[in-house]
Amino acid sequence: MASISTKPALVTLRQLLSELRKQSSTNKLAENQMAMYVLKQYRKYQITDQQLCKAADEMHFKAKTYTDYLHHSRRFREINEEYKGKGERTVTETANLVGFKLPHDPK
Repeated sequence: MASISTKPALVTLRQLLSELRKQSSTNKLAENQMAMYVLKQYRKYQITDQQLCKAADEMHFKAKTYTDYLHHSRRFREINEEYKGKGERTVTETANLVGFKLPHDPK
């Protein structure tokens, strides 16, 4: 990861911890083992990102990739829950689901 004091690394760290908090059953990050591991890795590579990295920003890229994975998997679950099959729907419910309005019934 880039030095922990650089702005991109801090932004990525905050995003990653935010996603971990949203997907965790506990609200406290101190109790979350994944969050503790991420913080440990950030501290480990804050001095230099050249120790085990082939490219200068490899660790930062991995953190950003994992953040994106967590975010999009959470959004997939939310969207899937909203639109998953619930059996037969009425025409009105289907129209509302896709954003259409039905014409009024003639009297």
